[in-house]
This record gives sequence, structure tokens and C-alpha cells, in this order.
Amino acid sequence: MSGRPERLFPLFAGLETLPGIGPKSAKALANLHVATPKDLVLTLPTGGVDRSPVESIRNAVLPGVVTVQVTVGRHIPPATRGRPYRIEVEDAKTSFQVVFFRGAAELHERLLPTGQARVISGKAELYDGVAQMPHPDHVLMPGEALPAYEPVYPLTAGVTAKAMAKAVAGALTRVPDLPEWIDPGQVAQAGWPGFADALRAVHAPEGAADLSPGTVARQRLAYDELFAHQLTLALARATERARKGRATEGDGRMRRKVLASLPFQPTGAQMRAIDEIAGDLAGTRRMNRLLQGDVGAGKTLVALMALLAAVEAGGQGVLMAPTEILARQHYKGLQPLAEAAGVVLEVLTGRDKGRERQGKLDALARGDIHILVGTHAVFQRDVAFADLRLAVIDEQHRFGVRQRMLLGEKNVGVDVLVMTATPIPRSLALTQYGDMDLSVLDEKPPGRTPVATATMPVSRMDDVVAKLRAAVAEGRQAYWVCPLVEESETVDTTSAEERFRALRAAFGEGVVGMVHGQMPPAEKDAAMARFVAGETKVLVATTVIEVGVDVPNASIMVIERAETFGLSQLHQLRGRVGRGAAASTCLLMYKAPLGETAEARLRILRESEDGFRISEEDLRLRGAGDVIGTAQSGLPRFRIADLERQAGLMEIAQSDARTLLSADPKLEGERGRAARLLLWLMEQDRALKLLSVG
Repeated sequence: MSGRPERLFPLFAGLETLPGIGPKSAKALANLHVATPKDLVLTLPTGGVDRSPVESIRNAVLPGVVTVQVTVGRHIPPATRGRPYRIEVEDAKTSFQVVFFRGAAELHERLLPTGQARVISGKAELYDGVAQMPHPDHVLMPGEALPAYEPVYPLTAGVTAKAMAKAVAGALTRVPDLPEWIDPGQVAQAGWPGFADALRAVHAPEGAADLSPGTVARQRLAYDELFAHQLTLALARATERARKGRATEGDGRMRRKVLASLPFQPTGAQMRAIDEIAGDLAGTRRMNRLLQGDVGAGKTLVALMALLAAVEAGGQGVLMAPTEILARQHYKGLQPLAEAAGVVLEVLTGRDKGRERQGKLDALARGDIHILVGTHAVFQRDVAFADLRLAVIDEQHRFGVRQRMLLGEKNVGVDVLVMTATPIPRSLALTQYGDMDLSVLDEKPPGRTPVATATMPVSRMDDVVAKLRAAVAEGRQAYWVCPLVEESETVDTTSAEERFRALRAAFGEGVVGMVHGQMPPAEKDAAMARFVAGETKVLVATTVIEVGVDVPNASIMVIERAETFGLSQLHQLRGRVGRGAAASTCLLMYKAPLGETAEARLRILRESEDGFRISEEDLRLRGAGDVIGTAQSGLPRFRIADLERQAGLMEIAQSDARTLLSADPKLEGERGRAARLLLWLMEQDRALKLLSVG
């Protein structure tokens, strides 16, 4: 697997080897993420222009593109500088003018010689009642061919439409016929053309219908991208699973004690996930599982049951949270259950210093601490376990792959369970976590009070403050979430600092607290602790509190400028209330007038508390990158595949990739070798590396 196969060389040559592309245009094309002929053939037309010829400009709808044969009449050079150069032309029924605002007279005379017939095509318009065509796109001899429908490509400064079309045509001649890498049954069922034929078809649309993602040629190419991506993830999963794990099988005694101490029955979904995880732990392959559950679906109980299985088997477990607040909260919530099970639970964060920290480290190394809850402080080199069997990571997207690997080094065979409270649409879960096995908690435990959700314009701020004052007087607590921390000139979004000052003035000293991401951790913790203890009644915050903070007495959530947040984020914030017995309210304040998407977003939130439905809608409204947050998403850049519209293809690609690899783990069979060509073509370097190592 040492180097790129020779038959793909022409597609990976320099752009300057293509007709009409010089060093300048090659540099400009980098703005479109185009560096090779392969990138060009995968840059599909985004639109098209109908250039079918008409008998006369009279038959055309103006303004619009017209293709018509004309006889060239007289040239009228401008009388004064800065005026246009005009040429009279005549078609079968009427006369009109071709107009040039730049260029030398001799060029125009050479292009359109008086008395000669030419076919001209370009945008025509009426000017003072007379038809004219400024700067035709094409001037041809009669009988010369022009495609009836001309594809339109994305452009960038320094690359003209003509140059782009010429370069794409040149790049297409380099596409070799390649063996089929997709499952033949899938190809036949979907009626897909081969790879090269599909490419030629998408670059020669015959009408607007050929530009839709639903055409067989575009679907085929989208599938190639998704299949290459899923092959990479499946290879990563196979490599991960091939690393020896340890069979961790407990006798169930501690888990039974915890279940007996619960004041409620776990949901069916919780029991199913507990069984799936226990099955993974008992096997000799390393577990790499994602536990996905909506706000309040009871992930923590599932995690504890997994950790107890590790302790029953004589090992230790660790639960990691993204922030100190969350780590301490998990610790507090799990403490009574750990006592019921008779296990030693401890917490370790960056706050532990000196002798206290050393004492915990010694106890951990001796095996006296069974379950450790912590932040990424547990990654530090001096943290050693006696026998670490299971690592549970809460809110995966806050932890990078590198940190997951560091944790793996703590003990070679550590099983990993990742939890997220962000319901991700299935297609994206496959894209992002395709290398993991998936458990989903899709039921809510009984007894959670529904949250009443209402919307209100920011102009009614005084009413909101008055209502809040009445609620606080009754002993209730509230969150007030602001989008940004400081006032900024350019964005008129209220800052947390400013809202804090205004509310403090309205409610008096000591009633209102504040937390935001830019505060020192100790101050943030202190402000949070005062709110948890009920000393402050209103907590002004940025989205720091989005994940996991649990204050059962807080029953009001005000989100200011809600239209600036994503749907999933609003759903997460709303999940911070409705945790106690009191009826809870979430108030979405917006600045009128609302755009169509913002209005749809707030409406969905009023109608539904189902995180999975909300995430699917979010994907439809915002697109894949925004739902996960492109910065930390690790989402691949697909040139053709559209995750919003082609989610179904992703599932087929995942199952196809896993099936192929289980039958041919090293991709050495006929279809396997074809799949290797696809991986080279789509530059899936990670997969190629895994293959060469494996």
C-alpha cells in the first residue's frame, strides 16, 4: 500500500497541466478547495443556462438569455469617451443592438464583421424600449455547436466561467474506467451508472432537473463519498476492536443493591443499554460505545451500572466530565448510590492540591478508591490506577481523540463508554461516531415535569422582570441566559455583564448571581455554589450552563435573544429546568421581526420536548456543520453528499462498509482492491495508513 496507484496519476497532476489554467488561476482555484484535476471533476455544476436557439429575439422573454442567428449591420463607435460601442444586428424578424462597454474597436470588428452571419448568445434586456445584448457570452459561426443547456460552476475571483468549463472538460478526459467498489446488488437496485459515467453525466446536464441531488448520477457520486468515509470509520473500528480487551464480568451483587435502593423503575431503554454495555464488557474485545440520550433520559444511572460491573470484577472505573461543576455534581448525585452498593467513590479535579491530592492518588494506586469522578485532571501522568477497567466520558465533544488515547494508555485494555446529551440525528451520529457502537436512550423516566415553553418579544422586557420578581418572592429560582459576555460595538446582543447590572438594580443586592466562560474557575464555582444553595435566586449566565447543571429548585429559564441560538442548544438549556416538583417555564425572548428560519426554530421548540425530533429539524434548518458546531465537529467536508437530504445513503454506506470489511478485512479481494482505489481517490489517508499497518 506504499503509494498512489499509477492509473490515478493523471487525476492528481498539477492544475496547470489542464487547458486554460495558468499559475494565477491555479492559485485562485484554491479558494474553491480545488488543487488537482480530481477536485475539479468532483466540483459539480450548481446551475445551468438554457441556450437553445430561438428564431428571433421577439420570441424571447426579456430580460433573459437568448441564443439567435443574426446578420451583422453597422458599427457605431461612441461619440464621446465613456459611452458604449454599439453594433446593429438583425435576426429573422427584427433588429436590435449588441453593446460593448469596454474593449478596442478592432476587436469588436474582428468578432462581428459587418455583413456576416453569426450566432450570438448572452443576456438580453430592453433599454428605452429597444432590445440590446451587452457583451455576448458566445459568438459562433453558423453551424458551430453550443450545448443547449450550459452548466454553471461555482466561481472565484480570477477564474472566468469559460476558463472553469474548459478546465473541467479537460479534467474529465483524465478519468479512467475503474472497477466497481460498490456492492453489485446495491448498484442494480438503485440503477446507478459506473463512477466514470456518473461523472460525465453530472457535468452534461440537459435541463434543470439534472441538477437535483436525486438524479441517479449525483446519488451514485454522493454514495462514493459516504462509502469512502464509512470505510475509514469501519477500518478504525476494526483496528480498535482487534486490540485485545479484557473480559470484565461482575456477579451483579452491587448492581442489584443499587436497583433495590431506587425509588423508581428504570425505563426499558435504560435496561436495554445496561445489558448492551454489560455484554461488551464481558467480551474480550475492547468496548468503544456511544450512549446517546436526551436531557433527563437517565444516562448517569446507566453509566454507574457499567462502572459497578467493573468494580464487581475486581477492577476500577473512572467517570470524566468536561467541567469542574459537572464533575462535582456527578459526584454528589452518585454518592448515595455508591454507598448503597458499598463502593468507595471519590472526586479529583484541578481544585485538589498538595497533601489532599496526594492522599487521593495513593488510595487510587492501592485500589482503595473503586470509582473516580473527575475532569481531564485525571489525564495527568501522575494519576495511576491499580486496575482501571472502564472509562466513561461525559459529553464526548468536549474531549478530543488525543485525550481518549491518553486515557487508553492508563491501562492497555480499558473499555470506553462515551455519553452525550446532545441528541444527534442518526445520519450525523453515523458520520461522527461511525467507529463506535451505539446505544440510544429514547424514553424519559416518569415523573419529570413537562416544561411550559412560551415566546415573547424583547420589547416586553419590563413585564418579564415583573413576573420574575413575583416568582422570586414565592421562593422560586431562575436562570437568565444571555448570548454574549461583553458589549460589543458590532453586535447588539445584550451582554451578561450588562443584564446582570440591570437585574441587580431591579432585585437588590445579593439576589442575582452571574457565571460566564471568561470568569476564573474559582469565581465561577463560587457563584454556582451560591445558586445551588439557594442564596442567589437568579443566575445570569452564558451558555456555560448548557450541559448538565442540576438545580431542582430552579424552575424558570429565560433565554434572551433566543433566535441567535441553535435549536439543539435551546433544547439543552430548557433541560436545566423541570428537574424538581414545581411546574417549570422556559421563556424564549426574541427581537422582532423574526426571519423565517428563526420563527420555525422557536415554533418547533414550543411544540416538542423530544430532543431527537428537535435535532432532526435542526439539521433540516441549519445544515450538518452547524448542528454539531463545525469547529469541533470533525465532520468531513463532503463535496457532493448532502447530509440533510441523503441521510438514508449514509446508513446503507455504513452497513456496506462493515460487511465488506468483515468478509475481506485487508481489502485484498477483487472488490476490496477496487475499494482501495476509492480510498486513494477520496484521499482517505487515515484509512490507507490503517491498511498498511494492519
